Amino acid sequence: MIPSSVLDQLKTYFPQNRYSTGESNRNLHSCDESFHTPSPPDVVLWPVSSEEVQKVLALANDHKIPVTAWGAGTSLEGNPIPVRGGIVLNFNQMNHILNLRLADLQVDLEPGVIYQDLNEHCRPHGLFFPPDPGARATIGGMIGNNASGTRTVRYGATRDYVQALEVVLVDGSLVRLGTQAVKSSSGYDLCRLFVGSEGTLGIVTQATLRLVGFPEHFMSAVATFSTTRQATETVHQIMIGGLSPAALELLTPEVISLLNKERDLGLVEAPTLFMEFHGVGEQALSLALDMVQGICRENGGTGFLSGMGLSERNRLWEARHQTFETIKRAHPGFSFLIVDIAVPISRYSEMVEFARELLIAKGQLGYVFGHAGDGNLHMVLVCKRTETKSWQKAQEFNQAVVSQALRLKGTATGEHGIGIGKRIFMEAEHGPSLNLMRRIKDLFDPNHILNPGKMFP
Repeated sequence: MIPSSVLDQLKTYFPQNRYSTGESNRNLHSCDESFHTPSPPDVVLWPVSSEEVQKVLALANDHKIPVTAWGAGTSLEGNPIPVRGGIVLNFNQMNHILNLRLADLQVDLEPGVIYQDLNEHCRPHGLFFPPDPGARATIGGMIGNNASGTRTVRYGATRDYVQALEVVLVDGSLVRLGTQAVKSSSGYDLCRLFVGSEGTLGIVTQATLRLVGFPEHFMSAVATFSTTRQATETVHQIMIGGLSPAALELLTPEVISLLNKERDLGLVEAPTLFMEFHGVGEQALSLALDMVQGICRENGGTGFLSGMGLSERNRLWEARHQTFETIKRAHPGFSFLIVDIAVPISRYSEMVEFARELLIAKGQLGYVFGHAGDGNLHMVLVCKRTETKSWQKAQEFNQAVVSQALRLKGTATGEHGIGIGKRIFMEAEHGPSLNLMRRIKDLFDPNHILNPGKMFP
């Protein structure tokens, strides 16, 4: 519990409408979209400036009180759950786009900006911020988690677009990292050290992001196959063929079946690839799609649909973004354990085959899909959180899949972060270098008050 004297001090920093110890607000900030056990904070604060964040961190550090940053609560590994109570800083009122610098293709903004809102703001100028995790995530959360998504295969992850950061350190001091220059060889890259750190080293209060030109033309395609192996082998050949898809997604028949039932997509219930290509000319895109169709045919493709209109394209991609929600709605009363791993693209077929065979062997109900173009595999395991055997079975399945990904020189988390659930794999993935991470954590946060209980075993 936070001492009453500290709560009284916080009340002098924040007006009543941006300070709450009420049960409802505390419960709203006790869990994200993951399966992890809720844990409420002692107090929720809504800062509107870097100066307020500085005051909070300085006070919290003096009294060794945990502080957790909160964006939109859409994360999937318990990343913002305040597992040791303390203070939650909700950044939804620091949601301003400060400066859109068209000449530099850059934008300065606060961490509470929703990335879809950013793209709506940039669209009239022909620019956009490419990382696309699907949910209505905040920029601050995306930076903390190094979020990516469907377009990563061509455009990269959040880390690739962070030019500069304003960060409040644990003692309340403010530092500005990075530059507005496109490149720099000046010293350690401290700016990107904070990207993916999940709020464990400092709290971002402002960011400068790189933008890119909105594609002048795009073409989408849907390809179906008799077997999942044929689909994944096609993914590998498209990627090594240098065809540069903007998105390349794998959906297994079970996923397609659910999407058809809920959204009436009318798709063949077979192993399926959703693809999209961006370019400056329709002729070049048509040629690329012809080559892709040839690759699909050579790998036993049973269907290939392209040339769809904008509305149909949007309908398909919206359905893909809503896959997890669709699975949840199809299984009311159940719990869900989400698997998120990534492997080298050359091992993707092997990884997917392992996961699907394991589902059958273990009798585990689950769904397989993923960002195939960058080797990212997702699984949603359906189980009963309240039934020990069901939950333990799902956890053992998750461990088996992650262990296989590590054996294939992959990672325990492709894009959801470490949070709570992936801490147990950190030593296996990083080995002795994990101790370097611990030393960095000790340097930046000696009292371990910043989002404690995350990242490290």
